[in-house]
Amino acid sequence: MPRLVATLLLLLTTLLWGFAFVAQKSATHVMGPLTFAGVRYSLGAILMLPLAYREIRRRARRLTRSEINRLTVLSLSFFAGVYLQQAGLMTTTVTNGGFLTSLYVLFVPLIALGWTRKFPHPVVWVAMPLALVGVFLLNGGHLDRFNSGDIMVIVGAVGWAVQVLLLGELAASTGLPIAVTVVCFAVTAVLSVAGSFAFEAPSLAQIRDAWIELLYSGVLSTAVAFTLQAIAQQFVPAANAAIVLSAESLFAALGGALILGERLPAIGYLGAAMIFAAIVMVETVPVLVRRCARQSEAEAAS
Repeated sequence: MPRLVATLLLLLTTLLWGFAFVAQKSATHVMGPLTFAGVRYSLGAILMLPLAYREIRRRARRLTRSEINRLTVLSLSFFAGVYLQQAGLMTTTVTNGGFLTSLYVLFVPLIALGWTRKFPHPVVWVAMPLALVGVFLLNGGHLDRFNSGDIMVIVGAVGWAVQVLLLGELAASTGLPIAVTVVCFAVTAVLSVAGSFAFEAPSLAQIRDAWIELLYSGVLSTAVAFTLQAIAQQFVPAANAAIVLSAESLFAALGGALILGERLPAIGYLGAAMIFAAIVMVETVPVLVRRCARQSEAEAAS
């Protein structure tokens, strides 16, 4: 597949994810977060199961104990990110949800530091305070305007960061990127359904009233988008793919503005720009530095 086509597929994936925030927000008026997540990821797991089965059939060996343990942590982290994001959207805006979720890009190198003892690139120490100031400005530069939903989405971004760290490693070691993703969907669906019956009051009427949001999120944003990502990232370098996918927050803001009529305070647009700039810095600066270093070495050798 040409790299340009793969990049366009990633951009389509990002658009589907970004506009999913609108569907998620709309569904909060009808059902609880666990009910929504249970139906959404049940649909996603069922639709992607044939691809996962075909992938497993090509694999000869079983998973090791270490891989099973990491898959367990991965699935639980995915569930945490899903639940906290959806619960947070009950009180925060689609725009805030998109930008605050994107903070996972900054959390990844920090968690890797504690996990592997590998120090992140120095640009992280510049990008992190830039992003924190951006978060402060996002709601108008007043801490009292932040609500529990904003905090839940930020904490959920930590879960997404753990998921990003483990997914790439586990997909590479097992050779089962789609199957690993389906396991995450299935675990999230089971835990969400169980939690919805324990803490919420799910009903067929809720599903009927939010069927459009559930279909969009379960089919397009989950099954289709994750499949497109798995296909496209085989032809686009990880760093480049991460930059494209970080535009999810921009599409979330666009969807919030066009469909829900959301507007940021004037200074909030500066905060959103600072968050996005910090994310792009973390993804691009290390790559550019390595590229310049290789060019210098090649010139010195010649």
